[in-house]
Amino acid sequence: MKLPRALPILAVLPALLAATACSGESTGSPTEKPKASATQSADEKEAAEAKRLGAFDAKALEKIAITGRTGGFDAKKIARTEVEAGRGMEADQKACQPLASLIGGFTHMPAVSTVHRSLQPGDAANATVGSMWLASHSEDDATRVMKELRRAVTECPKGFKTLGLTYGKVESLPTPKLGDEAVGYRITGDIGKQKVPMTYTVVRSGGVVAAFYGVNMLDPKKAAIPEPVIKAQLERIADAKG
Repeated sequence: MKLPRALPILAVLPALLAATACSGESTGSPTEKPKASATQSADEKEAAEAKRLGAFDAKALEKIAITGRTGGFDAKKIARTEVEAGRGMEADQKACQPLASLIGGFTHMPAVSTVHRSLQPGDAANATVGSMWLASHSEDDATRVMKELRRAVTECPKGFKTLGLTYGKVESLPTPKLGDEAVGYRITGDIGKQKVPMTYTVVRSGGVVAAFYGVNMLDPKKAAIPEPVIKAQLERIADAKG
């Protein structure tokens, strides 16, 4: 099942998330691929910018992103075309933009590079599914991302709209003691006639913002991605930073 472009990949029902997880990587048709020289030039430019800012470029970020069974969840790469479906989401209220951008799978401040993973439980009895992504910034920019995200959670309790979708409630959750700083919150999305509570744990480790999204249609209080998964990812980031 393909995800409609009108719906952001990381914001909808578990069935769509599961379908995304099973899709694997998408390379697209030959006509959609950029020319090798153009790709190389873009990669070189990104690598230079990453070096200037002390950030990870896409290749380095890909190496440190969890893959396979971690903390009881299977982390799998997400097709690039489906990831891009969530880029550029705009909230109808400026203060809520950090929340809207994260629903789409990106930080509201452009990152040097971003990688995504779907997360599915290895235990069939576990109803929590979700995704995670790493966004590489300079440390100053990553700190600003977190500051403005905390402000958005506080200033947008009644939610917002984006791409014709309504997110009617934003609740702050206890701050997780993870990384250099962290933010926890829950957003309730109105998908058709159904209320979908979506739980986010966003952690900064140096210049990397790691976002973990979970949904559990049976018990929203159990929707957060478990800390063992998050800690495993943070350890990989710390090891890469040396």
